[in-house]
Amino acid sequence: MTDASTGPAPTTVGELRASGHVYRGIKDEIRHNLIAALRGDIDPWEGIQGFDDTVIPQLERALLAGHDVVLLGERGQGKTRLIRTIVGLLDEWTPVIDGAELGEHPYHPITPASVRRAAELGDDLPVSWRHRDDRYSEKLATPDTSVGDLVGDVDPIKVAEGRSLGDPETIHFGLIPRAHRGIVAVNELPDLAERIQVAMLNVMEERDIQVRGYSLRLPLDVLLVASANPEDYTNRGRIITPLKDRFGAEIRTHYPIDLDDEVAVIEQEADTVASVPPYLTEVLARFTRELRESSSVDQRSGVSARFAIAAQETVAASALHRAVLGGEELPVARVVDLDSIVEVLRGKVEFEAGEEGRELAVLGHLLRRATADAARENLGGVDLGPLVAALEQGGPVVTGEDVSAEQLLDGLPEVHVLAEVYERLGADTDGERASAAEFALEGLYLARRIGKESDDSGQTVYG
Repeated sequence: MTDASTGPAPTTVGELRASGHVYRGIKDEIRHNLIAALRGDIDPWEGIQGFDDTVIPQLERALLAGHDVVLLGERGQGKTRLIRTIVGLLDEWTPVIDGAELGEHPYHPITPASVRRAAELGDDLPVSWRHRDDRYSEKLATPDTSVGDLVGDVDPIKVAEGRSLGDPETIHFGLIPRAHRGIVAVNELPDLAERIQVAMLNVMEERDIQVRGYSLRLPLDVLLVASANPEDYTNRGRIITPLKDRFGAEIRTHYPIDLDDEVAVIEQEADTVASVPPYLTEVLARFTRELRESSSVDQRSGVSARFAIAAQETVAASALHRAVLGGEELPVARVVDLDSIVEVLRGKVEFEAGEEGRELAVLGHLLRRATADAARENLGGVDLGPLVAALEQGGPVVTGEDVSAEQLLDGLPEVHVLAEVYERLGADTDGERASAAEFALEGLYLARRIGKESDDSGQTVYG
């Protein structure tokens, strides 16, 4: 019987043996659970988009081989998200020696204190249970990270209690030893100083801890997974060769290859405060991809998926702001809200040196191109000629930051083609119909079939 908060029933090592529990090392445990998932047609990589045919198969082979892994990729490619998902391949609960500093398995104590307790208590050695979420440790590598942070250092309090300085039990263990029988993730690995990398090398290969001039042999059982930028890892020599050699697998990540995957990432991760129609999310996805291909943008830095996610949230916030001022109950994003992302998010993009002073112009141009492509894709085959003719014969259509959906709809000409636009774009409410109509108008403007003027007050006129 298992309790959701405390784990399975055995509370002593004797009871644990009687239950038939089998000890497995961390890499064997992950391998066993991954094989079970693959055989049961269960996806262990829930929430990971765009890696199904590239990164995931490589990672699965690395884990089956029992390799430590380094993921190489530019910022915002989902490396950390992928690493955290590996936790799901651990057993939900695992037994540990109750009160042990490193959470050792009751069958395999490794610290002097736990070995002594196991010998003294025998089958009465107390057992507690640790959830898999508590077996994951993550560290962002920074230049000021110390050996003590990752490996350990002498604890002055323990020395003050009367123990000798050479006593192994005076060590205060760092992150990696405390992750014994778990997963250690080190983000931005090349940012660690070389002497810290050397300390990690000892832990990974020699399985000993060297602190203040003496060594402590510890058969640590950890899976080390790191992330790095390819330029830092492979070109600049900011990682020592022996440590690089210890990783059994180097896996390249990438930005979503398919537009649908890009859209899926945005919709999955963005926390929006208003409705954003799918075609506007597609605009943001196309905009992000345009930035990644632009010669004006520093592609060595990349354009993070977080840019597209923040853009979606910003557009939704702009819609909510307009709805609050205009008294709308159900805010829906419109094309006019896209302009808000250019100013707000330009700091998230690194431009080439020659583009200084042209950042806003570059962003605006690429956003217009993305909008035009999305309009052609979503409204292709719809004859918008009657709408163009109605605008030529009648008055202009006014929209803007302070124009509500009702006001926009009231100003539209009465043409049957708008009903076709609403049906094509799935617009049912007034807010959705106003958004769809504005999207069609913007598509006509970008196709140079109608005119558009904007003023400093945020008002836009199509006609």
